[in-house]
Parts: sequence; C-alpha cells; structure tokens
Amino acid sequence: MKILITGATGKVGKAFLAAFLDNPRYAPAKVVALCHNRKIEAGERVEVITGSLSDPEAVAYAMEGVTHVLHMAAVKESPDLVIDVAIKGMFLLLEAARQSSTLKQFILIGGDCSVGHIFKDYPAPITETSPRQAYSGCYALTKVLEEVMIEQYQIQYGLNGTVLRAPWIMEKDDFKYALSFGPDQFGGPVWGDLISAEKAARLAEGSFVPLMRDKKGAALKRNFVHVDDLVAALMAALDHPAALQELFNISMDEPVDYAQVADYLVRTRDMEPVEIPTPFHSNWLDNTKARHALGWRPQVDFEEMIERAWAYERSPSDPRKIWYPG
Repeated sequence: MKILITGATGKVGKAFLAAFLDNPRYAPAKVVALCHNRKIEAGERVEVITGSLSDPEAVAYAMEGVTHVLHMAAVKESPDLVIDVAIKGMFLLLEAARQSSTLKQFILIGGDCSVGHIFKDYPAPITETSPRQAYSGCYALTKVLEEVMIEQYQIQYGLNGTVLRAPWIMEKDDFKYALSFGPDQFGGPVWGDLISAEKAARLAEGSFVPLMRDKKGAALKRNFVHVDDLVAALMAALDHPAALQELFNISMDEPVDYAQVADYLVRTRDMEPVEIPTPFHSNWLDNTKARHALGWRPQVDFEEMIERAWAYERSPSDPRKIWYPG
C-alpha cells in the first residue's frame, strides 16, 4: 500500500498519519504527503513532496505508484485560491487517479456545508440522499462541487471513490474556545453579528456559556465530530468493500444541543447560560449508514468533548493558531 495524503498538516491529517503509521495492519505501507505552504516531517515510511495541487506535474509525480488517495486539502473563504486549489486540484487528482494502473481507492473528506450546516433548513434528518444546499460563500460551494466531481468520476470511469462527509471537527480545546465570548473564540458564529459589541465584551469578562436558540426558538442543535472518531471512520473505510463508491455522513450519533451543553457546564463548571436568538436552523446529520455499513461508531459525545476540551493544556510549542480565514 502506498497512500497519498493531501492536507497532511491539518488536524485530521496529522491525527490520521499518527494512527495509520502506528497500526500494525499497515506496517509495510508507505505514505506520500503532498505539501505546499506547511510541511510535515519526512521519515522512513513518509515521503514529503513540495508542490501545489494546481500544478499538474507535482500532482502527477505525487501520484506515481499510489494505491490510495486521501484528499483533505482545502481552502476556506479565499476566492483567489478556490479555483486553482479546490477545483483544479481536485480535477487533477481525479484525472491521475482514473488513469492510474495502481489506484485502488480515492477517499475524500467532505463537509456538512454541502448540506447547509446550520444555514439551511431540512425537514428531516440529513441522510446521504438529502439534496445538497450550499450556504453563501466559496467554501461551501467547493464542498458541493467536490462531492459531485467524485460522484461523476464514479459514474463516468468506475472510480472506486469514498466520501466521508464530516461536520465541524473538534480536537484538543477547540470546543471550549468555540463557546468563548472573548477574542480567543474559535470558529463561529461571530458574536458581533448576534449581540452588541458591548454585551459581548461584558460576557467575555465572566464565566458565561452561549445557549443559542434556532430560528424557531428551540435550543440550537448543531453537528460535530471529534477528530478521533473521524480518523476511526477513515481507518474503517480503507479497503472496506462496503465503502467503495459510497458517501457516508460521519458525525456524532446526535447533534449537540446547546441547552444540554449549557446545563452540563452549569452543573460541572458553575457557568452561567446566556440565551442568544439566532437565524440558524437545527439539523441532524444522520450517521446510520456509516454505522451499519462500516461497523463504525463514534465514541466521543458532547459531555466527553467538553471534558477533553477543558482538560487540555497547551504547551508553548502548540499555540492556538488559525491557518485560514472562514
């Protein structure tokens, strides 16, 4: 086995690489990491190639002798990079894959922004057959296009593709800072879009937890997955007969309910909930197909995610840093 990884420097890439190299099942396997701005360390089983996904020669070189592709590289809200990296890069990888004499499987990590995240309303749990609905912005559009491209290559050329569609991926102390009202907030929504700057500043000085309400007034339900569970799904999907030419939702068994989060933090951390009306929609990303077909099941629920986030202590060499906008 020789696996090409794009996005190897991201949270999923680093976690997968560690798990993959440590798994006795893949002891003889080699890894090729196609890196651009950031790089991982090369090793006995890891080859690092410097190049851009938009460069046909770099992609062709990286694909030589590859049996599996794990495509995770992405750009967020960067319109100047979207076509070259997200679209052209995906096209070049797929073209090389369909013409390869060694390729066995092409795995794409997709995102729930292809089905609207919290910005689009669905009347029932979102399954793999639910209609795609990108929200505003170029990132969500690329996630829809990537799913469509691999789907069409499966139809046109019989490509053995697998798509793992993940919601917001948490690791380390991400969830703690996703709930922060301070300048150290991770991700969104931007509190300034929902409450006044004065109120946000006051809340940042205390021990408050946001209890967001959806458009209907109920506690917002939002989909998450811990990086460990996503990596476990990746390991399960590798060479699994049931994974070929299939799309899977990879998420917690239930969406995270902000009322339950607030209640838990009140009980365990003596925090105070703050109700925040929002225009967002509560959605449920249904993982039934992955559980049944792959024998996979997420292990981290919202309580475990909270405990891990609050217990995590960052070292000076591991500062919180946002690598991309959006």
